[in-house]
Amino acid sequence: MIRVKREICTGCEICISSCPYAAIEMIEDKAIITEMCNLCKACLSSCPEGAIEEIVENSEFRVPSSELTQYKGVWVFAEQRRGKLHDVSLELLGEGRRLADTLSTELAAVIIGSKIEKEADILITYGADKVFIADDPFLSDFHDDSYGHILAGLIEKEKPEILLSGATSIGRSFIPKVAARLRTGLTADCTSLDLNGRTLLQKRPAFGGNIMAVIICPNRRPQMATVRPKVFKKPIPKSGRKGKIVKVPVTEDIPLRTKTLEFVKDLTSIVNISDADIIIAGGRGLGEAKNFRLLEELADVFGGAIGASRAAVDAGWIPYAHQIGQTGRTVSPRLYIACGISGAVQHLVGMQSSDIIIAINKDPGAPIFNVATYGVVGDLFEVIPPLTKKIKEFRS
Repeated sequence: MIRVKREICTGCEICISSCPYAAIEMIEDKAIITEMCNLCKACLSSCPEGAIEEIVENSEFRVPSSELTQYKGVWVFAEQRRGKLHDVSLELLGEGRRLADTLSTELAAVIIGSKIEKEADILITYGADKVFIADDPFLSDFHDDSYGHILAGLIEKEKPEILLSGATSIGRSFIPKVAARLRTGLTADCTSLDLNGRTLLQKRPAFGGNIMAVIICPNRRPQMATVRPKVFKKPIPKSGRKGKIVKVPVTEDIPLRTKTLEFVKDLTSIVNISDADIIIAGGRGLGEAKNFRLLEELADVFGGAIGASRAAVDAGWIPYAHQIGQTGRTVSPRLYIACGISGAVQHLVGMQSSDIIIAINKDPGAPIFNVATYGVVGDLFEVIPPLTKKIKEFRS
């Protein structure tokens, strides 16, 4: 890390102009390095007083190479809600299987909850070689403290090399706490995973989605990542597949800082585009809110759902529940039709795993065509109405 020695800093502000990331601010006439720092070290030589220094990583945070080899296996935290597996758990088993096979190691799932024995068998059919199950009435409600204590303790004992979890409300809540207890790294909201040797390459949008960063954790284990739902495809289950189920002992003396008083199911009408097989999405090219009616007519013919880019949502043309992309939903339908969407990387990370992508845009250089299965260069107002008419005629 980079820091400023306040007792030496004279407040000359020379370092501010040297920082390409605008990561230095003046507070009480002293320079401060903010969280925007990218560790480029440009500021180190700029300070005439030598007040800026680099703090070399403490050796206690670096695991010796000999100890790293003790960590084996790929794990998936299998999230469940009210006793039913979340789809992201099965999606991650497919990706975990690929990583485990590449590393010639075992794939295990960890499931925590109450009355979840049958879900352990399902995890095996979806590719797990082993399932660790912590099943106890004490765990019927999710708590950061209890789930984190059990998962971290299991990791400390078994030493997996990689741990994957869904970037859901539950995963985002307690997986960082597990990483902190284990003093290892965690990459959130990954959109793809790969391997370089035994190093997990964790790709995710950075700098507001303007670049795709590849993040690694070379000196600590396990390598941990959370992944958005719908980024990976669910594997095909194999009935009759054999695996080992390991019961994890549960103690109820874990101190809980919160208490669940009541579980209330949300019955409000919310668009769930994540589960749609066909999505018709509109962007800035629609021009105004009323033109979404064109997409609604096409969606009605297909029996699909309406999606939108952030530009359309920010313009107030359609509610946020329809937004697809880095700051919206991640979807993976069988058919995705992008109408008037240029294809900024923030949008692409939310839909590029769709089976078939059809892009309609009058700009032949639009980035959306780079991921499209089929591209139509043309005015959407001239393309969509006759397309809707033809499909209606075909279906009738």
